[in-house]
Amino acid sequence: MNQVKNMLPKLSLWSVTGLLLYTWFCYLMLNITLQYIPYDTDVAFLRIKQDEIVLPYYRIAFFTHVYLSILVLPAGFIQFSSFVLRKYPRFHRLNGWIYLITILGFSAPSGLIMGFHANGGWSSQLAFCLLALLWMLFTALAGYYAIKKRFILHRQMMYRSFALTLSAITLRAWKYIIVALFHPRPMDVYRIVAWLGWVLNLIIAEWIIRYYLKKRL
Repeated sequence: MNQVKNMLPKLSLWSVTGLLLYTWFCYLMLNITLQYIPYDTDVAFLRIKQDEIVLPYYRIAFFTHVYLSILVLPAGFIQFSSFVLRKYPRFHRLNGWIYLITILGFSAPSGLIMGFHANGGWSSQLAFCLLALLWMLFTALAGYYAIKKRFILHRQMMYRSFALTLSAITLRAWKYIIVALFHPRPMDVYRIVAWLGWVLNLIIAEWIIRYYLKKRL
């Protein structure tokens, strides 16, 4: 019995609540992905992207992004588990490589292509392109510092990278909140959440890095 207990992490009420909430959001994101299985170009979001989906490169980018980006939400979250790092370091490294390769090889480049065609005009396009480029930058630096065993910098970059990963969730959350409270025009909502969905995440990540992490060192 004691051996089994040692294999399980000790979680506080806040940790359990956060874990359940995050699992719920991942489930909702999975449901969004499942809308496009089997392959369909006239469903959900694509119904307003019929001019773009006929472009072969956009079609490849879209389905690459939708099908593979769901992997980075659980993979990124697991990377912050001190229990996994301490007890299962090999799994931590393997999971980190899944996170790194998925983002740098597929999710961020496809997101950049989609960013050039974002709804809402140049403002939204700029926001999503910056998101994709910063996502690639922070993730690549996180991998680089891990390889160099500069783990403090690695952890800082992972906070920034994962903050941008979470934009998949926060963008949609802000959309529902803004529509429920203010009822703006659809394109106005899109322009707002294109920036709000990730900039606030990055600000929070910077606060954690500068004030919370430094106190623990």
